[in-house]
Amino acid sequence: MDNQTQKTYPRDVFMYLLNTIALYVSAFSILNLVFEYINAIFPDKLNPYYNPGDAIRWMLSLFIIIFGVFIWTSRFLGKDLAKNPSKSDLKIRRWLIYLTIFLAALLLIGDLVALIYNFLNGDLTLPFVLKVISVFIVGGVVFWYYLYDLKKKPGEFSPKAKMIIWGSIIVAVIVIVYGFYLAGSPFKQRMVRFDNQRIYDLQTIQSQIVYHWQQKDKLPQSLDDLKDSISGFAPPVDPDTSKPYDYKIIGNLSFELCADFSLPDFRLSATAPRATPLGGFGENWEHKEGHVCFSRTIDPELYKINQPVKPLRE
Repeated sequence: MDNQTQKTYPRDVFMYLLNTIALYVSAFSILNLVFEYINAIFPDKLNPYYNPGDAIRWMLSLFIIIFGVFIWTSRFLGKDLAKNPSKSDLKIRRWLIYLTIFLAALLLIGDLVALIYNFLNGDLTLPFVLKVISVFIVGGVVFWYYLYDLKKKPGEFSPKAKMIIWGSIIVAVIVIVYGFYLAGSPFKQRMVRFDNQRIYDLQTIQSQIVYHWQQKDKLPQSLDDLKDSISGFAPPVDPDTSKPYDYKIIGNLSFELCADFSLPDFRLSATAPRATPLGGFGENWEHKEGHVCFSRTIDPELYKINQPVKPLRE
């Protein structure tokens, strides 16, 4: 072989390292995406407010970019090997391939160990089995392909290899499309964030109304009565329209707070992409789309009026 051709150049080191890192990150992100999809399809009854929206958006962004880098570097290196077959013996290439095979084998072994352990422990649930199968498929494809890559001639692919490669790409595209479906469009997510902010604002106003009643033994006549020049508090307004929220007294201890919502609460829609509620909103903040009012009644025994501090006797 021509020693000059086999010489490792900085470009070779960079491209093979980039390709290997992109592979590891792509495998990590697609597995996390599949895990989040499984969590969304089979929600945990012990964690009803968990929702994978933010995790899916982050992992989807990571996978789209890094998997694209992996495809590009793989094509670049494949064409380079076809032109220079002797580069198949580059130390950096063989070391990284063997490392990848080793890590894939460890992943498969650990996956089988976890499967057997959970079976013996009686925790073999359907979501867990699906996650184990996902890890086994990803690890198995990586293990088989790079073992095959060591044996094949540069630039040549068997029909079976082509089928697996194209099958993997199709699966990756399906994972991306389904991720967009679950995460929702950027426009819809913006509306979700506006609704979350509205709930947060109403919670803040509600707290100030209760505090006002505790201090003055009466409900404020309007939201303007909550303004405090010392603390600097001013009632928040709708984040989209900048209009004040509706407030109405309906009794000595009862009032209503109203807002216009862009979307229904995720708990009222099984198909709506769920966004993580800010501040852990409870069921008393569930809402439909449109103008919604929340009725509140202050419990005087629970929210006792602050008693004036008596001066110390001299």
